[in-house]
Amino acid sequence: MSATVATMPNYQVDVLEGIGRARRGAIRCDIGKHMTFTTEGLESYFFAEWNPVIVDALLVAASVEFCDKTLRRPSATWGREIELKLPVHNVDLWRSRKVSDTLVDALDLLTGDRWSVQYRPRKNPEAERRQGQFTLPSATKAVMPFSDGLDSWAVATSYDRNNPGQLLRVRLGTSAPASSRIAVRPPAFAHVPYRVRTGERRTVQSSVRSRGFKFALIAGIAAYLANIEDIVVPESGQGVLGPVIVPVGQAPDFRCHPRFTSAMERFLFALLGHRVQYQYPRLGHTKGETLRGAVANDPSATGWMQTRTCWQSGRHVSVDRKRRQCGICAACLLRRLSVYSAGLTEPSETYVWENLQTPEFRGGANSSFTKFTLALEQHAIAGTLHLGRLATLEPLSEYTDIANGTLLLSQALRLPEIEVVMQQQSLWRRHRHEWQAFLEWLGPHSFITRWAQAAA
Repeated sequence: MSATVATMPNYQVDVLEGIGRARRGAIRCDIGKHMTFTTEGLESYFFAEWNPVIVDALLVAASVEFCDKTLRRPSATWGREIELKLPVHNVDLWRSRKVSDTLVDALDLLTGDRWSVQYRPRKNPEAERRQGQFTLPSATKAVMPFSDGLDSWAVATSYDRNNPGQLLRVRLGTSAPASSRIAVRPPAFAHVPYRVRTGERRTVQSSVRSRGFKFALIAGIAAYLANIEDIVVPESGQGVLGPVIVPVGQAPDFRCHPRFTSAMERFLFALLGHRVQYQYPRLGHTKGETLRGAVANDPSATGWMQTRTCWQSGRHVSVDRKRRQCGICAACLLRRLSVYSAGLTEPSETYVWENLQTPEFRGGANSSFTKFTLALEQHAIAGTLHLGRLATLEPLSEYTDIANGTLLLSQALRLPEIEVVMQQQSLWRRHRHEWQAFLEWLGPHSFITRWAQAAA
């Protein structure tokens, strides 16, 4: 009796300009309804000249995000087959092999799906926006995709200290920061110039791997428009390499990985004729080391406390109607480990799980929190196992699959393989020391410590 082979679900998505019919059996996605572009956002991008190809690229990113959020992944496997059809201004360029192939290569690697993207001419071209009156600093040398995360704050702080005025921040949120809203005109790249709404189709995928495509593309567009080559990726080693070596979900997460960004370099050059290079200044460092370095010369710098690491929505992790970070997912546990390793502390009300030293999982949460779910506990267990597993990776020679991946990693980084191996071994050795010290601080009765010891 032969085993049943799990197959990928096949989806078709038609992006329409508010008119016309979708293909039979295809999911409809309307420009203006499911994805909207903001005038001030587009103006903050087109400060030099109007370029419809950039509008097309932003539409591709929005369409990919819509697909990724609304198309359910199968329970038995990870991947989906996604056939996306959308309108563009320069259809010949997008249909060319050099552009279409490099785009699909990047999307397949990032999401773990099989993509097919088709293009048709736009019936209603996007109206040209007036050019914003922006003057980028002449000393600008690098672009950095800037989120509200801990690594973004730490790396930008350190970069500005050593290279004043040379870093151009590209905001990754859909809303401009409060400081820019009072200006007559928001600064360049103040926020992502589009928003995706799923409408009547619920968001069914919380992993949203396509977020990595949006971030890499936005940074690449900014580098092209500012005529800059270097893009600084702020994530530290555990956050870049860990999700690929030890996946928390069902498939490796390449969102910040050099293999994915090297694929994006090829795509951006094919599309725009502009070479960019994603730089990883903190790849060989732990998150704790990155944070410690950022505050080393200015202990009063507390901006890191306002950063957000947790991906959980306020609907799931609020206390007294105020959104917090959960404190127990893989991202939050790495943050808490890093804050401890950096010799810092943060208010307990930062997290729903205020206390990790309690014997029982539920006992660590704020007393007002009642939304306990099995999923939250599973996230906590997965996060603990993830960090614990990373602490066992040195020496790398004992892990054939990781050793095999170092060649591809070295090629993406343009570094000798032996240098990449030594850097990783040193990274995981230091992570192990940080993790062991963190568990000792939590104590033997902590639910985190007990889970970690049970899995060892």
